[in-house]
Amino acid sequence: MDTMETAARNIEIMDTTLRDGEQTSGVSFMPHEKLMIARALLEKVGVDRIEVASARVSEGEKQAVANICKWAVRAGRIDRVEVLGFCDGTTSVDWLCDTGCRHLNLLCKGSRKHCEGQLRKTVDRHIADIRDVVAYATRKGVGVNVYLEDWSNGIKDAPDYVFALMDGLQETPIERFMLPDTLGVLNPMQVGMYISQMVARYPDKHFDFHAHNDYDLAVANAYAAVNAGCRGVHTAVNGLGERAGNASLASVQAVLVDQAALETNVCEAQLGEISRLVETCSGIVVPPNKPIVGENVFTQVAGVHADGDSKAGLYMNDLQPERFGRRREYALGKTSGKANILKNLEELGLELSNEETRRVTERIIELGDKKEIVTRDDLPFIVSDVVRHSAANEDVRLLSYVVTTAYGLKPMASLRLEIHGKTYEEQAHGDGQFDAFVRAIRHIYRDSLGRHFPWLRNYTVGIPPGGRTDALVQTVITWEWQGKELRTRGLDADQMGAAIKAVIKMLNLIEKDYAPDA
Repeated sequence: MDTMETAARNIEIMDTTLRDGEQTSGVSFMPHEKLMIARALLEKVGVDRIEVASARVSEGEKQAVANICKWAVRAGRIDRVEVLGFCDGTTSVDWLCDTGCRHLNLLCKGSRKHCEGQLRKTVDRHIADIRDVVAYATRKGVGVNVYLEDWSNGIKDAPDYVFALMDGLQETPIERFMLPDTLGVLNPMQVGMYISQMVARYPDKHFDFHAHNDYDLAVANAYAAVNAGCRGVHTAVNGLGERAGNASLASVQAVLVDQAALETNVCEAQLGEISRLVETCSGIVVPPNKPIVGENVFTQVAGVHADGDSKAGLYMNDLQPERFGRRREYALGKTSGKANILKNLEELGLELSNEETRRVTERIIELGDKKEIVTRDDLPFIVSDVVRHSAANEDVRLLSYVVTTAYGLKPMASLRLEIHGKTYEEQAHGDGQFDAFVRAIRHIYRDSLGRHFPWLRNYTVGIPPGGRTDALVQTVITWEWQGKELRTRGLDADQMGAAIKAVIKMLNLIEKDYAPDA
C-alpha cells in the first residue's frame, strides 16, 4: 500500500476481552467486574468498540450486559457496545434488545465445511437465514456486523463458498464483515494474500480481522491484515481467549503504531493499568516476559546495558516504558554491576561513597549467586543493612558456622566467633537451628568470657516493607539487655541467614560496653 495512505489510516480496535476473552479456561467475570472493565476500555483506554457477551448464555450474563448498556447510554457510548448473537430467527435479537444493547455481532459460517457439516444447510439457505436476522434486527433499530466463522479455512479450501456468501450479503445493511482465523491456522503471508483478495473483490466493505494465537502468530497476523487493507482488528487484554488466546491489545497497539505507521484511538498510557485490572479479575497471571505489560519487559539486567543507557541511550528502542504507563528499571543481580546500582541509587536519591557502593555491589552479587533478583524497592534495605553496619567497625565477627538438623535428632550448631580480635569456637544443640546457634554463642559468653547474655524477647520474620519480591527476608529480633530493650534486624535471602545477621548486630551493640580483653 502507498506509504502516505498508510500513515493517514486510523485502525479500529474492537476489544473482545469480555466475550472471547472470557472463553479462556477458568475465566468467568462477575457482572460488576464486566462493568469495571467495560468502562475502563471505553473511557480510559479508548478502544473503539467492545464485545461484552454472547446472547442467550444465562440470566446473569443478561444482567451484566444490561448494566453495561445502562452505563453506556448515560455516557453516550452505547453505539460502541456489541454482543455476539446467532442465526436463530428473532431469539438473539430479542435477547439483545432486552438488555438495551444496540449492536449485534452475528455469527455466520464462513466455510463450506462448517455450513454443510454443522448446520446441514446449503449456502443459499444459510444466506437466507442471515438476511432474515439482519432484516429483523434492522426493524428493531439494532445495527449488525457479521462474523464469518472459520473464514480462514473457508478462504483456503473453498473460496467460492466465501465469495458466494459475501455476494449474497453485500446488499444488506451489514456494517462490518469480521474475518476470523477461528482455529489460528494462518501465517502472515497467507493473511496478507487472503485479505487482499477480499478487499480487492469488495473494496467498499469494512473488514475486521479476528486472530487466534495457536501458532503464536496472532499479533503478526493482525499486522499483516491491516497492511492488506483491513480497517479493524480484534484484540483481548493480556491476550486472553480460547486455547492459546487472541491478539494482545497492548502488543497490537505497539505494532500498529511503530511497525505499520498506523493510528488508533488507544491511550497507550492506560495499557498497563487495564492489564493489571484484567489480571486481577480473570485470575490469569501475566507472564513476566509478556511484551509491553509483563513485569520484566522494561527491566535491564546486564550492567553493560545500564552503562550504555547512561551514556547514550544505547539499549533503548521505540518501546519507551513511559508510553505505556510504566518505567524503565535496572535489575539488581549478579550480572548487574556497578552501573545498574548507580542508576537505581540515582532514582532513589541516594548518594554513596565508592567504598559504600562497592560493598552494596558485593552484597547484591551475593544474593544473585543465590538466584535472587533484587528490585529497586529492596535497595534501601540493602544499603541500610550493609552501610550502617560496616565490617570495618565490627567488634564481633562471625568467621564460620554450620547448623544441621536431622529426623529424630535435635538440631546442632557449630561456630567460630571473633570478639575483639580473639577467636572462640563452640557448639550446642537446641530446639531449632536458630536456638542451637544462640545457645552456642551463649556458651562462649558464659563459659569463655564470664559475661551475661541478653534475653531474647521477640522474633519476627517477613519481607521488608515495600519489597516486591521474595529476594530478601527480614528478621527483627528484640532483646532485653541491662534493663533496656535492643532491637536488631537482619536481611538475607535465607531466613536463617537473616536471623544470624540480626544476632551479630546485637553482639556488636553490647560489646560497645566492654573494653577489649588485655
